[in-house]
Amino acid sequence: MFGYVLINKEELKFKEYDVYKSYYCGLCQTLNNRSGRFAQLTLNYDMTFLQLLLTGLYEAETKLENFRCKLHPFKKYIKRTNEITDYIADMNLFLAYLNCIDDWEDEKKLSRKIYTFFIKNKVKKIKKKYPKKTEKLEKILRKSSDYEKKKKYDIDIISSYSGELMAELFLYKEDEWKECLSRMGFFLGKYIYIIDAYEDIEKDLKKGNYNPFKDIYKNEDFDNFVERILTMMISECAREFENLPIIKDVDILRNILYSGVWAKFKTIRNKRRQVEEEKND
Repeated sequence: MFGYVLINKEELKFKEYDVYKSYYCGLCQTLNNRSGRFAQLTLNYDMTFLQLLLTGLYEAETKLENFRCKLHPFKKYIKRTNEITDYIADMNLFLAYLNCIDDWEDEKKLSRKIYTFFIKNKVKKIKKKYPKKTEKLEKILRKSSDYEKKKKYDIDIISSYSGELMAELFLYKEDEWKECLSRMGFFLGKYIYIIDAYEDIEKDLKKGNYNPFKDIYKNEDFDNFVERILTMMISECAREFENLPIIKDVDILRNILYSGVWAKFKTIRNKRRQVEEEKND
């Protein structure tokens, strides 16, 4: 379900892209160092955005290091890491674990079940380190799963569980920014769920999987309807973001919130329209 909070690379300066890439590499390497190669497979752009956001807000002291990537060994890369990177890496892996459980229960995907065995010991350590947070995340996932099993299709309700999930992830500290970060995470989480359902609607219906757009995706104004909902979610998210006193890498964060997320939507929409045109030819 993750991987929709992206940069728009064409609108970033070269230096800004290098900074973004270094945070992405830092998170990737931290996942490997803390939890092994299997953990690296869970890396996603949404959590890179959260790392940038929290680093900018809390002005965490960040370390720059040169390293060689095993996948691209002939070139040196730069990674940026700080204390927040460890938190993001743990939450990244725990979310992947929850998604694997959900996929196994809903679709009986054997690969997801097998993957949980490889990371279960690491997950136990994360639960021990963040007992309250991981318990909340598991509870939210159960509520979402229960709602889907009832075959209810209210997009506002079902996406709110993803919103609650992201809201909890955004709360790195209990401080004055708690409410603002929580609201920002909530609306971004709803956006992620909605655009994921939008992209997967045909595939889900073909496989008999749950999708809240089941009854309306054939409507003539379906694309515009989804775009309006996504606009509301990102607008609320951006409103909260602008209330945060972030200076460092703020242009990269704005690129993601005001451009990157829409580049992804347009790609999905245009692909769907192209498929429809080919069917009608």
